[in-house]
Amino acid sequence: MTAHQRNYTVLAVIILFNTCTACYAQSLPSSPTEKPAMVVQGPLWGAVWHQKAAEYKALCFQAYNIGRLRLDMLLQQSHAKPLAIVTDIDETALDNSAFTVHQAMRDSGYTESGWLQWSAQASADTVPGALSFLQYASSRGVDIFYITNRTEAEEGVTLQNLRHWKFPQALADHIFPRQTTSGKEARRQIVAQTHEIGLLFGDNLSDFSAVFDRKPYAERNEMVQANAALFGDRFIVLPNAMYGDWEGALYNFDFKHSPAQRDTMLIKQLRTY
Repeated sequence: MTAHQRNYTVLAVIILFNTCTACYAQSLPSSPTEKPAMVVQGPLWGAVWHQKAAEYKALCFQAYNIGRLRLDMLLQQSHAKPLAIVTDIDETALDNSAFTVHQAMRDSGYTESGWLQWSAQASADTVPGALSFLQYASSRGVDIFYITNRTEAEEGVTLQNLRHWKFPQALADHIFPRQTTSGKEARRQIVAQTHEIGLLFGDNLSDFSAVFDRKPYAERNEMVQANAALFGDRFIVLPNAMYGDWEGALYNFDFKHSPAQRDTMLIKQLRTY
């Protein structure tokens, strides 16, 4: 190799190194607070799992298979009042992962306006196993009550979405939307006045009991441990990796924090090595 050739080779390496470094630098945020990846893009990864993972479907089928076994046992018993099932709607009966994808692809998390645009379409898919189970329960004479934190203004489109898939008892007197509070205990008590609630279905712990309502991270885990015998017995949990109180508890339900601030708070709480 001549001296000129060596010089050209060194120059080419320098140019290549500088080019790659510049490309890599451009791929990173200039500030760690610019791209709150966990808060904005994290739910997108959860939505990928909901839409594409056979394991997600298997968990949903497992939940509803357990529900059917428990319901058959309850139907063999006598009850002082008519037997009822209380179920959440979002990520329990209806699948809203398309909304999560839509928002994340626009570098946005949940917004009320975005959600209302989505729910107005009444186009959410079904959660695997939900429809067949609830139809079975209804065919056995069990009353179905939908307790949801969708608002009263969304009641019409929500019933439309449920009826599209032929969910049983999708009627105005069988749906309890949110009015003044997200806590569901008062609405469960209304059902309990006339019915015996045999089973509760949900993806969020507050779908089952007030003891889980807006509790901090450590207390939520303690209450799950204290009520362990109820899961798979009276409480049937559906998986939801996209959102829920599990996330809110990690920043003490203070949603005034910016996405970047919440991102930092989440990262600080993770274990690594």
